[in-house]
Amino acid sequence: MQVRPNSLSVETGQYSSAGRKAQNQDFHGAMVPDGQALLHKGVALAIADGISSSPVAHVAAETAVKSFLSDYYCTSEAWSVKTAATRVIAATNSWLNSQTRLAGDRDLGHVCTFSALVLKGRKAHLFHVGDSRIWRLDGQSLDQLTEDHTVRISETESYLGRALGMSASMEIDYAALDLRAGDVFLLTTDGVHGFLSPKQLATTVLTSDDLDAAAKALADQALAAGSDDNLTVQIVRVDAVAEPSAAELLSEEGMLPPAPVPHVPGHFEGFHLLRQLHASSRSHIFLAENGATGDRVALKFPSMDLRGDADYLRRFALEEWVARRISSPHVLKAASYPSDREILFLATEFVEGQTLRQWMTDNPAPDLETARDILEQIVRGLGAFHRKDMVHQDLRPENIMIDASGTVKIIDFGSVRIAGVMEAAPALDTPEILGTHQYTAPEVFLGYLGTEFSDQFSLGVIAYEMLTGRLPYGANVARATSERAQSALRYRSAAAITERVPDWVDSALCKAVHPVPGKRYDVLSAFLADLRRPNPTFASDRFVPLAERDPVGFWQLVSAGLALLCFVLFYQLLGNP
Repeated sequence: MQVRPNSLSVETGQYSSAGRKAQNQDFHGAMVPDGQALLHKGVALAIADGISSSPVAHVAAETAVKSFLSDYYCTSEAWSVKTAATRVIAATNSWLNSQTRLAGDRDLGHVCTFSALVLKGRKAHLFHVGDSRIWRLDGQSLDQLTEDHTVRISETESYLGRALGMSASMEIDYAALDLRAGDVFLLTTDGVHGFLSPKQLATTVLTSDDLDAAAKALADQALAAGSDDNLTVQIVRVDAVAEPSAAELLSEEGMLPPAPVPHVPGHFEGFHLLRQLHASSRSHIFLAENGATGDRVALKFPSMDLRGDADYLRRFALEEWVARRISSPHVLKAASYPSDREILFLATEFVEGQTLRQWMTDNPAPDLETARDILEQIVRGLGAFHRKDMVHQDLRPENIMIDASGTVKIIDFGSVRIAGVMEAAPALDTPEILGTHQYTAPEVFLGYLGTEFSDQFSLGVIAYEMLTGRLPYGANVARATSERAQSALRYRSAAAITERVPDWVDSALCKAVHPVPGKRYDVLSAFLADLRRPNPTFASDRFVPLAERDPVGFWQLVSAGLALLCFVLFYQLLGNP
């Protein structure tokens, strides 16, 4: 196939036959899209082999392959390959298993092996369950990349330990490999690889320029070697692997030149500019009216100082991409434009209210219930990001708005990490610290990429600051750039700062901002639950040192002790001239 420059280019070959059997219970398929589908989803191949004991196994195999190839391309392009593929496979397994339960016998049900290969960007993603196989040609040899899920009873007897449709929950093997131009992958069912050696498979592929002919030749060789099963072979050769350009990655928006900062009052691209709302070294924001609809919107313009920074402009353009893919009352929405843009600027809904930072200034001692209400709304907004495989990475009071009705909205998407997009362009996925240091998780300072646990840390810091007016580690997190330094971080009890924070709430805050990501909450809902009621796993009588509970009193006591010691020593000196 011919693909435009700067994109993945592959050739495929496929063949399937019933062999000596009356019915072909294997099924296979491949999708090699073009345009944005190729960029965001990549090339996908899948192969399935129905169990021979079931009269409907061919239906299971066909369903598994067709569902994967159709549904995978319908998932959000923000999702990573792993997230998209595993969710599609899990849904297919659930349906197949429901049909198997209706049959009442696994050997008569909708059960099949399944292997899929997705090539995207510079990675090959493998998904596998059963005893079909995925191979990679490495020089003159063939490497098996999957492990058969078979249980051997004897030299002649074995059975499948894992397969689609076998059980309600199914574990599927996943692996990701670096992709190189010239790579060749094979997908085979056991009717082929059970009768041909890896060397025979490799030799046939290496000596053939026509991949369809090579696939048929392998099936014919297996049949001649005595195969009594169905025979299916898929071959894919990678002709080119290239990084997509920024323009391709961001569609047409990435090619637009940055807009100049306008003057107010005035008209700009169909908008009537009313006044400036905000200005910083990174952007300028104006209140405006859409000339076509009359709707009030916020217009965001790139910084004059950074318009020569390509990475900054890519992230600026991605902000709208993010906003248009998240639907939540707690996340800022993208707005429409009166006409097509010819320069780069962003239009979003206008939130009439105040930032959480201003709210915290106006309400320095909020009651616990008010703080919980705000945090719960933030979590609902964060959940919308995380469900799309996005990490906000810059959650802080300045990036949270509260409107006149009390609705909380997360704004500013310039630091969002989008798993699906970063897979398509891994060069953009760097461990650069994009968030504000006081709210950035400790692991990011060690060079790790942001995750949902990093967002949880930022949320925990915000919760702590709302209730105490302080930060749980002060400014020490940004200075702790080694694991040793981070192990020395000490959480300061919120309950010691204010009586408005009960010990059990303090324990929840401590867990959410733990320096080690694995010791934080598995899900944000658990954090909210522990803010609502005491968690019995937290010791209610947890010992808190006096230095943490009352630092001033601690040092007063130390000073008094030292004074007493000095007095005793002085008295002894007087008594022993």
